[in-house]
Parts: sequence; C-alpha cells; structure tokens
Amino acid sequence: MQYRKDRYGNDISILGFGCMRFTTVAGKIDLKKAEKEIMAAMDAGVNYFDTAYIYPGSEAALGEILQRNSARDKVFIATKLPQYLLKNRDSAEKYFAEQLRRLRTDHVDYYLMHMLTDIKTWERLKALGIVEWLEEKKKSGAIRQVGFSYHGNSDMFCQLVDGYDWDFCQIQYNYLDEHSQAGATGLHYAAGKGLPVIIMEPLRGGKLVKNLPPTAVKRFREYGVQRSPAEWAFRWLWNQGEVTCVLSGMNSVEMVQENCRAASEVKIGEFGEEEKALLRDVVAAINEKTKVGCTGCRYCMPCPQGVDIPGTFAAYNRYYSDGAFAGLKEFYMCTVLRKDSTSPSKCVGCGKCEAHCPQAIPIREQLNNARKKMETPGFRLVSRAAKMIMKY
Repeated sequence: MQYRKDRYGNDISILGFGCMRFTTVAGKIDLKKAEKEIMAAMDAGVNYFDTAYIYPGSEAALGEILQRNSARDKVFIATKLPQYLLKNRDSAEKYFAEQLRRLRTDHVDYYLMHMLTDIKTWERLKALGIVEWLEEKKKSGAIRQVGFSYHGNSDMFCQLVDGYDWDFCQIQYNYLDEHSQAGATGLHYAAGKGLPVIIMEPLRGGKLVKNLPPTAVKRFREYGVQRSPAEWAFRWLWNQGEVTCVLSGMNSVEMVQENCRAASEVKIGEFGEEEKALLRDVVAAINEKTKVGCTGCRYCMPCPQGVDIPGTFAAYNRYYSDGAFAGLKEFYMCTVLRKDSTSPSKCVGCGKCEAHCPQAIPIREQLNNARKKMETPGFRLVSRAAKMIMKY
C-alpha cells in the first residue's frame, strides 16, 4: 500500500474503503462478510474508512467490526453530518452523539458536511452556529479534521473551498467526469489551496466496469498491458498527485486484493500519451449515447437566470447513459438541492449562453428537452419538499 499526506502530515492510504455498499441479506448488513473484507483491507494497509449517517446500518457495522477486532486506533474514520436535516445547533449535537454511539468511539478523524450544495447553504449553516460548534469539537478532540463532500459544478465548488478554512474535501471524479462535476478544475483548485482531496465514484457507480459498450471493452482487451477496467480507472486517478485517496465500495475479498495490489504498484505520472489515448477512446465509446455534446467548459456560464446549464446537461446525458434513476438523482442534486433552484425551467430564452458555446449547441432547445424529460411530477414534489426543508 502507498500513502499520501493529509494537511497535518498524517499518512492516508491512497485506497480508501467506502462503506456505503456492504452486502445485505434480508435488508440487513452481512456483518461476517463485511468483517472479512474490512480486515483484509486493513491487513493490506488500507487505513481510511468512509461512512455516513444516512448509509443504512453502515456506521454501526463499522463500529462493531473495529471494536471486535480492537482496531479503532489503527484506522481513520470518516463520516458525514446530514447538514440538510439541521434545524439548529442542538440538532448537530444530537446527530453527532448518535454517530459516536454507532461507531463505538469517542472521536471522528475526518468529519464532513454531507452533500454541501452551494455557498448559500453553507451560509445558512453558519447562521445556525455550525462553525462555532465545529471549532468546539475540534478543540475537545472529538472531531480531528473538518471537510465537505460535494456534487455539482466547479464554479460553486471553488466558492465553497474559499468559504471556510477546511481541512479536506471530497468530490466525484473519474475519467468520464474529468470536465463535469467539480472536475479537474476543482481538484487542482482545492489541491492548490493545500487541501487533501478524497475521491468518490471512481467507477461512476460501476458504470466504468459493468456497463461499458462493446467497443470500449474491445479497446481495453487489445491494449498491450492487460488490466481490468476498474484498475484502469483507479490508476488514472492515482496518476495525479493532487488526488489523496480514492474510495472504493469493495464487497468481496477478491476485490479488496485486486485494488490493494494496484494501489501498491502505481506511480504518479506513470500515464504516457498511449494510456491517455486509450482512455480518450473509451470515453468516446461511452459518449456515443450522449444526448448533448456538452464538454462542461462552462463558457455559457453564468446564466443570468441562474440555470446550471452544464449540470443540467450532465444529468440529462446520464439519464440516457446510466439509466433514469442515476440521471434524475444527479439532476435533483444539481438543481433542487440548492438554496436557489438552478433548474432549466428558469430559462427565459435570452440566448446569451449560445453566443459563447464553442460546440455551437442549441442550448435553449436542449434545456427545454431536458426540462421535459427530467422535470416530472416526482421532480415537482421533490422541489416543493426541498423548498420546505430549506426554509428551516
């Protein structure tokens, strides 16, 4: 296993264990199986374990396994505050106390504001006294480092990075999302500010392994060096020195072993032009199903009406490439779950965006297409519920 430093010089394994996808049986986590996987990862040098308040049974399972094996002090625990549920400072205290009980510990090493969506949401949390609460917890040692996880565009991500003296951050990033979500722009910005960057969704929820088009599979197979699609995705990330740790939801010992082997062999800068060309070809094969040829360059932004144009198109494309659930989930996160909605229904057809688009995309037409597909009756219900929550 290899390690990279956090902000305070601690060694973090470049492979982290994502605890969201433990195997379940009859709706409950298979604790014996999860224990074998966690201990195999620890034996191979993994020391970063990521969970969250809202992952069903995850915190409790991790806490029990670590206590049973007297392993708490051998690892770093990262978990997340459900900031979207907070109504006041007392509710933060309540959730945190429950998390400590579940995890069977007296401290959390890396504590994240879960799915922080925009700067206005952070300002709301600050008004509730979250900064003072976090500082008290850090002073007492109950929380060692504070960060945030993020789904959304790079502009807002950079604003959030500047919104507080964070210790680290977590973003969705992979070779398919190089220029969407926070993307390479956000990665470099955060790293340039001295923040360790934790990577989630390195395989795009399995899409970069299980659902590759035949032409992409053929391209991998014919390449001189034989690696699994998962290993290619991980190595692309580890090739970048700005990446601190890559989370993987490993649910078999074999998967743990394969990922740990790769994490012990990889070198920063090992990708040459041939490897980069290979992944460009794979991306091109995946994007054959793309509905809108948006590259996420953001020349169309900012929209005068506040529409998240690249975010909308990324979700719209994902609807067709990854399925309705994945597309709608991303659409909700980039439009509804913000203090001010950024949905395409706010478009007034001014056309300013189209004057700046290098790809000459008919943005107004495509925003309308995305609106018709994505803003379903369910979307409107979620919107109303989100607005009610955002008021508190």
